[in-house]
Amino acid sequence: MSKLEVLFVHPNASGKIYQGLSKDYSAIEPPIWAALLANHVRNKGHTVKILDCEAERFDPKMSAEAITKADAKLVAFVIYGQQPSASTQNMSGVRDILSILKLQDPDAKTILIGLHPSAVARDTLHSEDTDFVCQGEGLKTVTGLLGLKDMDDPDELEKVPGLWYWVDKKVRFTRPAPIIPQKEMADELPGMAWDLLPMDKYRTSNWHAMTNDDITAPFASLYTSLGCPFKCSFCCINAPFGNNNVENWDHGRNKFRFWDPEFIIDEFDKIHKMGIRNVKIADEMFVMNKRHFMKLCELIDERGYDFNIWAYARIDTVKEEYLEALKKAGVNWLALGIESGSKDVRSDVIKGKFTELNIVDLVQKIKDAGINVIGNYIFGLPEDTLDSMQETLDLALELNCEFSNFYCTMAYPGSKLYLDALREGWTLPTSYEGYSQHSYETRPLDTKYIGAKEVLAFRDKAFVEYYTNEKYLEMIKEKFGQKTVDGINDMLKHTLKRKLLEE
Repeated sequence: MSKLEVLFVHPNASGKIYQGLSKDYSAIEPPIWAALLANHVRNKGHTVKILDCEAERFDPKMSAEAITKADAKLVAFVIYGQQPSASTQNMSGVRDILSILKLQDPDAKTILIGLHPSAVARDTLHSEDTDFVCQGEGLKTVTGLLGLKDMDDPDELEKVPGLWYWVDKKVRFTRPAPIIPQKEMADELPGMAWDLLPMDKYRTSNWHAMTNDDITAPFASLYTSLGCPFKCSFCCINAPFGNNNVENWDHGRNKFRFWDPEFIIDEFDKIHKMGIRNVKIADEMFVMNKRHFMKLCELIDERGYDFNIWAYARIDTVKEEYLEALKKAGVNWLALGIESGSKDVRSDVIKGKFTELNIVDLVQKIKDAGINVIGNYIFGLPEDTLDSMQETLDLALELNCEFSNFYCTMAYPGSKLYLDALREGWTLPTSYEGYSQHSYETRPLDTKYIGAKEVLAFRDKAFVEYYTNEKYLEMIKEKFGQKTVDGINDMLKHTLKRKLLEE
């Protein structure tokens, strides 16, 4: 058997970034980008495996041992998050593994790929004990490295696009790697390497399972598109595709692409054959290109699949005429980026100028179509005050979505807010875990008017107020039964510890 050429590693940082919620409440999602990269590299003729440390529940020591045992020519850490915009928080898992791996196997060649490395490649190379950092999607970079005769030869490394590395204690980087154009998506990114993943170990979020008799597994997630055409200042989703990066980037490149529905339906066929019902469409914005998502919905409906799907949308991309098709395809949940109850606060972060009346009206129409809503709200945006955050909470209570996420504003590396923070000298988290919404170390941004401590305290109070609201619990009981209500009440027993609130 030929030597393994590349091992793609999905690190495990769940305990640090989710505290006690990681055991029973947070989802365990297939590492989509690792699976896409693995399939691409395999189709180029290379031997490849995936090590999903989170799904296997490996601690850093166990992860390092498994990596050493694999004895791969190249170890590629692929760092993305469950939330599309959150990658930095998962870097803590990478650091913990590398600290052990480089001691027990100093000759192991490692590369870091993902949102965070793409956004801050130089900083990542300086801060982590790795040989290489990838800026970009990673496809051309990984295959370029594997094609070299000697990964220690600086002249050879210059041939690899999107690569950051050391030469004589000096940082070197190559030209940005070209992203895969729309017309080549099916050939260069031909779906996920499902066979390399421990599919029996994945589970969806408890709220998603409300529409599947609270059964969380089996579960699959996949992309039908890559990137996002919008420019919300708090989001870093486009970091690998050439947007809002710190340096060395071609900002004029196309960032948003999608697979043809006729191609992507094959992925749905595969997961259906695996017996999977719970499905997450992980696109940052699924409900956007009508020709794309409506055709895919039609193809799923034609097959008669009984999927329980959740997907992302924006208030200003959802139209009433789409709802019947979405529901027929099995889209039982739409996650809406509502963010703030104040139009002025939203406008400041380039979120749009849709009115509260439109939000209320549309959410009700979605519900009337039999689709549940996940309302996503952010406290502590730059223009937020205590009064405007209360507006946001009041709107959340009025909408009474089947599930709601309450976030604090983070300046994620790769976002415009991060660049603003560097320029203005705003206080940022001092650890990777500090970028996690649920960690002990979490450290939101200050707003122009109130501090991070006030923002975090308000967020945690709002979470409890929402999920103990009598109107909400009555609605959940009526729609999903007492068992689901009991699950929500149990969730509330897991109080998050916050270092910032202890100071």
